[in-house]
Amino acid sequence: MRKSTFISTITFALVMLLTTNVNAQKFADIDKSPMDAAAFPSSYKVSDKAVKIVYSRPHLNGRSLSKLAPHGKQWRTGANEAAEITFYKDMMVAGTAVKAGTYTLSTIPGENEWTIIINSDLNTWGSYFYKKDKDVARVIVPATTSETSLEAFSIVFDEKGTMHMGWGTVRVAVPMN
Repeated sequence: MRKSTFISTITFALVMLLTTNVNAQKFADIDKSPMDAAAFPSSYKVSDKAVKIVYSRPHLNGRSLSKLAPHGKQWRTGANEAAEITFYKDMMVAGTAVKAGTYTLSTIPGENEWTIIINSDLNTWGSYFYKKDKDVARVIVPATTSETSLEAFSIVFDEKGTMHMGWGTVRVAVPMN
């Protein structure tokens, strides 16, 4: 009897080992354009946020910014899914009123100015399914250049609540209050 119990135990252990391997989860590699978020106030110690944006951060990787975000064409403002911006209270975006809520954010880059588009469509991939009639706000802000180049597209908020976007040497500031 002991021999059959031992064989049963070994068989059970092997079946469990094989079953675990068959059902093991396969995790995807790290995204080439990882998701990130920026918020105002920026401090992680402040839970009462006014605005937060979730976006993906593409890298130049030797490519030109004008090819990745061409002038005069709508751009998803990041990579992958459309960037989503949440206003936790009614706000002014570059002088235009925007009600509290979650929206997509896209842009139309230009040499000297960018058009910032806040749209009510959510859960969209890039800007491929953009519907202009869903725009909540369109504002135009100046584009400047910096001596410092950013490899990855980046968004930050300053202490006044202005949203700063930068990629390569291009810098765009969007006042929010």
